Amino acid sequence: MKQQLENIRLQAMQELDNATTPAALEELRVRLLGKKGELTAVLKQMGKLSAEERPIMGQAANAVRAAIEEKLEQRKTVINAAVLEQKLAQEALDVTIPGTPVNLGHQHPMNIVLQEIKDIFVGMGYQVVDGPEVELADYNFTRLNIEEGHPSRDRSDTFYFTDDDSVLLRTQTSPMQIRAMENTKPPICILAPGRVFRKDEADATHSPMFHQIEGLVVDENITMGDLKGALVTVMRRIYGQDAQMRFRPHHFPFTEPSCEMDMQCHKCHGTGEVDGHVCSTCHGEGWIELLGAGMVHPKVLEGCGIDPEKYSGFAFGMGLERMAMGRMKINDLRLIFDNDIRFLEQF
Repeated sequence: MKQQLENIRLQAMQELDNATTPAALEELRVRLLGKKGELTAVLKQMGKLSAEERPIMGQAANAVRAAIEEKLEQRKTVINAAVLEQKLAQEALDVTIPGTPVNLGHQHPMNIVLQEIKDIFVGMGYQVVDGPEVELADYNFTRLNIEEGHPSRDRSDTFYFTDDDSVLLRTQTSPMQIRAMENTKPPICILAPGRVFRKDEADATHSPMFHQIEGLVVDENITMGDLKGALVTVMRRIYGQDAQMRFRPHHFPFTEPSCEMDMQCHKCHGTGEVDGHVCSTCHGEGWIELLGAGMVHPKVLEGCGIDPEKYSGFAFGMGLERMAMGRMKINDLRLIFDNDIRFLEQF
């Protein structure tokens, strides 16, 4: 048995010297020292030895095990160092080689226009506010004097979450006006930009998801003249002093009187035609609707705890996409959402 142990030791030393990979080393460890290994098989035979021989053979077996384990650790250190060296050589970087140029992006055209608009209004004393996109119908409709049965509350126009139509994706940022009037005493002067959602067809001027910018001013002695003055000032700051605009009478449940503001089409310059064809941007109208506005309805003020006999106010809501189209001379709304780098690189 002693000769058998010596043979195992000699063979193990030779095989360990020849091992060159961590996997080969692990295979040898299991074969030599594992539960079913060669050394273990020899030790199982010690029961056949006499009481005098067992301690001697046990000592010899432990010496062989210790020698093999020591050799294993030595080879592991050598092999791991070689593997690391090889990996470093394969992954070596020449830091003197010029790096790959990184193309830096820039703001999306809509963000550019949004920032311009916010800067203008902040300069006029407005505070920018934000609110939830998943909204209650009470804030989105009812408290804005939009009663049950109004077309804007129809399921064909609005994304509802509940069967009773009480929770929805907001169709306008007007709920922020209600929240502001609930929590702030006049004077109030806010701007509420954000995403809104309506079941509109995706064409050159409409999208199911778009961005709206609404404003609200409430104070004593606010008039329609203040509204027109503020909007004309902003539009001329954005589109230039020569920009042509018009106001048309309209009706909104939450304002009285109400109006819409249009800008002359930047593509056909008010003619309604381009190269003998109907203008695709304004659909032949010659004007592009920019926003709706008006004096805040007394019922809306009263519902928010504001005395309509003492205070008055104006509100407006504009589509950011249409503002960007006019500002950047874009003739199709879908281009804004396509994320085509060839298009966006122009701005």
